[in-house]
Amino acid sequence: MMVVRPVRPADLPALERLAGLATPSLTNLPAHRDRLEERIARSRQSFGREVDFPGDEHYTFVLEDLERDEVVGTATLRAEAGAREAYYTYRQETLIHASQQLNVRREVQTLSLSHEVSETTQLCALSLDPRYRGTSAESLLRRARLMFIAQYPERFAEVLAMAFPGYLDEQGESPFWNSVGRHFFVRDYHDINYLAGVRSKSFIAEVMPQFPLYLALLTPQARAAIGREHPAHEAAMAEMLAEGFMRSRHVDLFDAGPVIKGERDRLHTFRRAAWHPVRVRPAHALPDAEPAMIANQRLAEFRCVVARYALSPTGQLMLSPEHAELLGVEEGRAVLAAPLALPSAGDDEAGFDEGEL
Repeated sequence: MMVVRPVRPADLPALERLAGLATPSLTNLPAHRDRLEERIARSRQSFGREVDFPGDEHYTFVLEDLERDEVVGTATLRAEAGAREAYYTYRQETLIHASQQLNVRREVQTLSLSHEVSETTQLCALSLDPRYRGTSAESLLRRARLMFIAQYPERFAEVLAMAFPGYLDEQGESPFWNSVGRHFFVRDYHDINYLAGVRSKSFIAEVMPQFPLYLALLTPQARAAIGREHPAHEAAMAEMLAEGFMRSRHVDLFDAGPVIKGERDRLHTFRRAAWHPVRVRPAHALPDAEPAMIANQRLAEFRCVVARYALSPTGQLMLSPEHAELLGVEEGRAVLAAPLALPSAGDDEAGFDEGEL
């Protein structure tokens, strides 16, 4: 039985292990004990704080395998990506260079520094034990955060964003970093990625050129990497596009990995989620039904599990005693449920956020 819950101080060793397992290493989940301790403390403060609008709160969750008594995944929500300092990205743009005298008109692709993503809520810092990849546990960990946002919308922005790790070559090098960032920092990609995790990314924007980067001046390998996710994250990208996120024109400063964005009201989890009173029934008596994410209504004791979406004729959600106890709910109490399955991403995968066109 798997459950997503808020992180606890006792989870520190598990976070250290998960940070080391992340592929590739994540800037927002550094394998650094002090930073991870700070993350846990900040999360506990955020869960305990009264909030009327998003600020610098960080909510860190873990995925626990109760049968093994082991934390096997973690994921975080940053209520406002740029609450403390601007969240910088590169924005893909098109400039027109024209000359009537020479009868020349060229559209030139560029990258410009931007902090437009600063006002979004960011889904970040997800790492999962490799044993659980490709299972319902992975979807639960990734999307339980949406169930939390659905219950406490005042704590988060209307637009959600998610930055994916960018493409690395067979040697583990970032073609984009080697073509751009390395000219301004005498460090390789992995060093600068770790340094930004321990400190912040703001120093990158301070040193990187403020003028637009003309893509034609980059190497072909760097251009091909722009907006391309790391192969290990292709399945995650497909799931979030199916959820209703769309590719934006923003990419990461380091490796040019894609940034996807989604309006809350357009995401499938929000549109299909419904409240149901609980009816407790023995597990063997529950009817067959499609799996769903089920979440309780307790802020600091938030719990989200995968269980059958089994409804009675009167609209009650039938739960086993084990699931009811895990969620901390009694018969008659309401829980939020949303189908685990998502529609295929279809043609939306190649699309851009409408506000970015």
